[in-house]
Amino acid sequence: MILRMRSRISPKAALIAVKVLHTVVWVFFVACIVAVPVAAGFHRFDLTAVFTGLVLLECLVLAVNRCRCPLTDVAVRYAPEDSPNFDIYLPRWMARYNKQIFGTLFVLGGLFALAKWLLAAR
Repeated sequence: MILRMRSRISPKAALIAVKVLHTVVWVFFVACIVAVPVAAGFHRFDLTAVFTGLVLLECLVLAVNRCRCPLTDVAVRYAPEDSPNFDIYLPRWMARYNKQIFGTLFVLGGLFALAKWLLAAR
């Protein structure tokens, strides 16, 4: 059944579907990254831990997949990998530096959360 569905969808439509899904997943994890210091700022360290755990789980998925999102590998089936944002609806520069930008924000947010937690424990 899946093989029949795949043949009914054009490569262009399949790529659009992958790009939309990839963008939605990206927005979810960016929201988690932003939520880490926000939750810590409100002394909601339980939520801070949940958001941190979700982002670390995504980091594990990326690490297992040679630092590539598995959705990128799916998108390659439908379009040549000719630009940093061929598989996601992001500006080219943001897609290119995505890991550096949001990795840095995650580390800084985690350090802020750790400081808030240590100060709250006093």
